[in-house]
Amino acid sequence: MEYSMQIHEASLKVLETNRVAVFIVAYNASKHIENVLNRIPQSVSENLSEIFLIDDSSKDDTSLIASKVDWPSNYTALRVFRTPFNQGYGGNQKIGYNYAIQQDFDIVVLLHGDGQYAPEALPLILAQYSEGVDAVFGSRFLNRGDALKGGMPFYKFIGNRILTSLQNYFMGGSLSEWHSGYRSYRTSLLRRIPFSCNSNDFDFDAEIIIQTLGVGGVIKEVPIPTFYGDEICHVNGVKYALQCMKNVLQYRTMQAELFYDPRFDLERADNPPPAKKRAKTSLDHFIECIQFSKSSKILRVSAEIPVSRGISVSDLEYSVSSIDSFESHNVGPINFDNVIALDALQNQNDPEQSLKKVTQCLKPNGYLYASCANVAYFPVRLMLFLGFFNYGRKGILDRSHKRLFTSGSFKRLLSQGGFEIMQIRGFGPPIIDKIGNNYIFRMLDRLSYFLAKFWPSLFAFEILFIAKKRVDIDWLLKNTTNQT
Repeated sequence: MEYSMQIHEASLKVLETNRVAVFIVAYNASKHIENVLNRIPQSVSENLSEIFLIDDSSKDDTSLIASKVDWPSNYTALRVFRTPFNQGYGGNQKIGYNYAIQQDFDIVVLLHGDGQYAPEALPLILAQYSEGVDAVFGSRFLNRGDALKGGMPFYKFIGNRILTSLQNYFMGGSLSEWHSGYRSYRTSLLRRIPFSCNSNDFDFDAEIIIQTLGVGGVIKEVPIPTFYGDEICHVNGVKYALQCMKNVLQYRTMQAELFYDPRFDLERADNPPPAKKRAKTSLDHFIECIQFSKSSKILRVSAEIPVSRGISVSDLEYSVSSIDSFESHNVGPINFDNVIALDALQNQNDPEQSLKKVTQCLKPNGYLYASCANVAYFPVRLMLFLGFFNYGRKGILDRSHKRLFTSGSFKRLLSQGGFEIMQIRGFGPPIIDKIGNNYIFRMLDRLSYFLAKFWPSLFAFEILFIAKKRVDIDWLLKNTTNQT
C-alpha cells in the first residue's frame, strides 16, 4: 500500500508533535498477531509513543506469541496486557482508552489483532490530524466497489449500507460507514464523552459515534482496503443491528427529554445558541399567540416565559423568577388580571401554599395560566410498565421537579385552591425543536399535537390549564346580607 510523500510527511509531523499510541484489541488472534505487528510501517513504529496490546482473555496463546515477537530495539515500546476475564469487544476498548488517557497520550489508534484492517494505512490515518479533527475513521465505502472487491459478503454489504443510512438519517450525520473497526481518537475527545458507560459488546463503536456527534466532535474518514480472510467473526448481525438502532432512537428520544441515559448526557464544546422555536404545536407558541388586553396587569412567574405582543412594555416589571421570590419583589395584594405560571408549581416544595400566594395576587375573576408536565404521558407509563424510572435533565422527570402531576391531580390542586377550570390544553413534546426537522419528525410532531389535543391525560407531554379565580369566602361573607 503506497501513499504519497506528502502523506508520510504529514503523519511524521503528527507523530513528532503529539504523543501517539497504537492500541491493538485481540481475542483468539494467535494466527495473525505477529503478522499484524510486523506490518506496522517502520516510520510509524519508530516514532510512536507506545504500542500496547490487550488480549481479552483469549482461549489461545495470543498474548504469549505477542510478547515473544522479535521487536526491533529502535522501535517504540511494545506492551502486552491480558485481561483477568473476558470483557467483550467494547469492554476491551474501555480499558484501552482509559489507559491512553492515564498515560496522557494525545492520540490513540485502534487496530484489530486479526488483520482485518490494514496496519499499512496508519500513515494515512495519522496524517489527517494535521487538520485539527477530533477522530479519524477508516472507511471501506469511500471508494465505490472496494468493499465487494475486497471480499465483503454481499449480505454484510447490504446490511451495512441499510444500517449506516438509517443511523445517518436519525443522527443527521453523513458518514460513509458506521461499522468500520478502524478508529482513532484524540484523547481530548475521549475525556469529554462518557464512553465508560457504553456497551461491552460490538455496538460500543456505534455508541461512541453518537457521543462524538453529540458533543460536536469532527470525524474525518479515509479510504481503507477491505480484507476478509480466515479471521473468526464474533458478531451476531441481527442483535448488533437492533442494538445500533435502539441506541440512535434512545439518543433522539433523550433530546426530547422523554428518556434519560448517562451515555447521552452530552455537552457540546461550541455551545450553539438555542434553536429558534419552529414547533407551532408547542406550549410556548400557544402562550405567545394569546392576545391579552393592553390595559391588563399581568404577572409572569418566570423570566423565561414568552410575552404576547399585546402586552404593554410597562407590564414587564411584573415578572419574577419564582413564586418563592414574591416577597423580595414586593409582589403583594396587587389585583392582577392575569398570572402566567408555566412549570412553576411543580418546582415548589409546597405547591398548595405557593398557589395561595398566586391567588392573593389575582383580582376576583382574574385568570391563571398554569402548566405542568404530565407524568401520565404514555411513554412514561410504558417505561413504568417495563420497570424503568429515571430522572433526567429536563422534561417530565426533570430533577428540579418536586411534585409530579397528572392532569387530574393538577386540576384538583387548582380547584381546591379557589379556581374554576375554564380550559385544558395538552401539548406534545417539541419534537422538531429538540430532535430534528425532517419529514418523519414533522409528521410525528403533528401527530403528537393532535393526540395531545384529543386525549391530553394520556398523550400530552405538557398540560396547560386556563383557570378563573372564584370569588373567595371573605368577599362572600362581606357581601352576604342579612334578610331578617
